[in-house]
Amino acid sequence: MSAVLSPSELKKVLQPETSLEASFLEDAEFCRGLQWGVPRYGHPEGTIMAHILEVNANIDRLPVSAEVRRKLRIISWVHDTFKHLEDRGTPRDYDKHHSVYARKFLEDYVDDELLLNVVETHDDAYYAWRLGHLYHRLGEADERIEAVRKAVGDYWQLFYLFFKCDTSTGDKNPAPLLWFENTMEDITVTHFLPEEG
Repeated sequence: MSAVLSPSELKKVLQPETSLEASFLEDAEFCRGLQWGVPRYGHPEGTIMAHILEVNANIDRLPVSAEVRRKLRIISWVHDTFKHLEDRGTPRDYDKHHSVYARKFLEDYVDDELLLNVVETHDDAYYAWRLGHLYHRLGEADERIEAVRKAVGDYWQLFYLFFKCDTSTGDKNPAPLLWFENTMEDITVTHFLPEEG
């Protein structure tokens, strides 16, 4: 098992850009969560911290405003960081899902209800795709997407952009993202800029 990094070492790796991002590293549970994880399907990078670095690199390749970029980075920093606390029992207790823990954590830092809703629902497009394409429960898939659309309201495009940045990491299946971009008529499909270098 690799050595546990201190908050100052995590800061060097993650390079927070704002006082808000830096303040997350003052929370011991958050720092534990960053270092959780081993290479697995969808996440060959292993730790949550490594995944965040990949998501942030994708955010940097989007042609978006500074404000949208700032919000996407907030979501990125917290979205999976509490997977180490998640209940993985059967049946699944979604009140103990990592996204619920992430939302509760972020509530102490921001009061943007729609941003909090994006954090809490960040995996729901994938779950909707899975319901429809793997289990052929099309009605339930449509209901799940409509619930997300309602929850995130004016942040629907932001939700999509984060889904794109999150799904375009590791060895994740691109099919859910392609489905979303080809099916949702009320988003602006956005392409990554070429990588520098």
